[in-house]
Amino acid sequence: MQKGRFKSTFMRRLRVAIIAPPWLKIPCQGYGGIEAVLQSLIRELVQLNVDVEVFGVGKRTLYGAKVHNVTKTEQFPHILKPMYDFALPPACAHVLNALHMIREDGKFDIIHDHNYFIGPALLSYAAGTKGIPPAVHTLHGPPLVTNHMVEDGLPDNRVFWRSLAGKHQCYIAPISDAMRRTIPSELDNNVVDTVHNAIEVNDFPFKDRSQKKNYFITLARFAEEKGEDIAARICARRGYRLRMAGTVATIATPRKLLLELANPVSRYRNDRDFRYYSEKVLPHILRNPRITYSGNVSGKKKMKFISEAKALLFPIKWEEPFGMSVIEALACGTPVVAMRHGAMPEIIEHGVTGFLADDENEFASYMKRVGEIDPAACRASVEKKFSARTMAERYLERYHTIIQLQHRHAAK
Repeated sequence: MQKGRFKSTFMRRLRVAIIAPPWLKIPCQGYGGIEAVLQSLIRELVQLNVDVEVFGVGKRTLYGAKVHNVTKTEQFPHILKPMYDFALPPACAHVLNALHMIREDGKFDIIHDHNYFIGPALLSYAAGTKGIPPAVHTLHGPPLVTNHMVEDGLPDNRVFWRSLAGKHQCYIAPISDAMRRTIPSELDNNVVDTVHNAIEVNDFPFKDRSQKKNYFITLARFAEEKGEDIAARICARRGYRLRMAGTVATIATPRKLLLELANPVSRYRNDRDFRYYSEKVLPHILRNPRITYSGNVSGKKKMKFISEAKALLFPIKWEEPFGMSVIEALACGTPVVAMRHGAMPEIIEHGVTGFLADDENEFASYMKRVGEIDPAACRASVEKKFSARTMAERYLERYHTIIQLQHRHAAK
């Protein structure tokens, strides 16, 4: 797709309002899945001659895009706190204040929202009304629940999505076909085609086999569904070296984590992810010096961590909506061994860029075969399917499709 593709159809620059989450600034330091995607998207949209304004945290210029300081400070420390007390009010205020600013301006062509539940809930009423343009909400996750999950006691979040069905101008963009399949059919008229997440490939250093070192890695927040205990268990049993990175219930450094683990009255004791780490991952680390926790890595440290690894282990236990660390690893020429869940078959080509396992024994067997994978094939797969330019061009197509739909609605 060529950069100038849309110029003949649309005579002026498209003006897009991106409502980022209130949790972290962009660019973010360390952990920041959605923020990392937005960082790449904003940069590429600006290069595609789109007028981008970001409604987020902090006021500055970002790759030529204006940033509105909707929320003054990062709210990430509150993200896992009780909904009514801490997490929900700042997130609601963030989106509402952004919409007030967008309405006051009155000249945006489209809104691109990234605030789970809150964004589409408000935009299903506001989008397309006076001063508020049509909108697209990227459905980053978590994925919609299944009947089995409801039977296990989880609340049915599909009730929310079904409530959005109707003739309004807020559309949903899933980040994988796996996620698309979970969306209730009642929303079919408000779902646009999948846009995969992406990265700036050139930001990630490529290393061939001769430059790899003899260690496996995990790179994700620690949680039961991420399955780090599987990686630790296999590596402990087989004597492999494993370096694990990611946040533990928002804790980002080994020192802080040790202090909280040693504190019998730590406020993290009731946190699900903290308990998962302390009960299922930590015992392997304590018993095996070849298994270590590196904290939440970022910058050059993260690039070295990923690019020199012999493979990324991704033993997920849930229907992962995407998996940013997977394409980051592949971009570095680092193969991935993953469980065959969620979007993994869309990202990993079995036997070419990594392996897809159906159980723990199969996972362990594939770990012995990572030397068969060509790092150059891993890099090429990301350049072809998951580059930031490809993502930006696809979103640009979705924007224009939605604007055209708005015009058709207006003409009726």
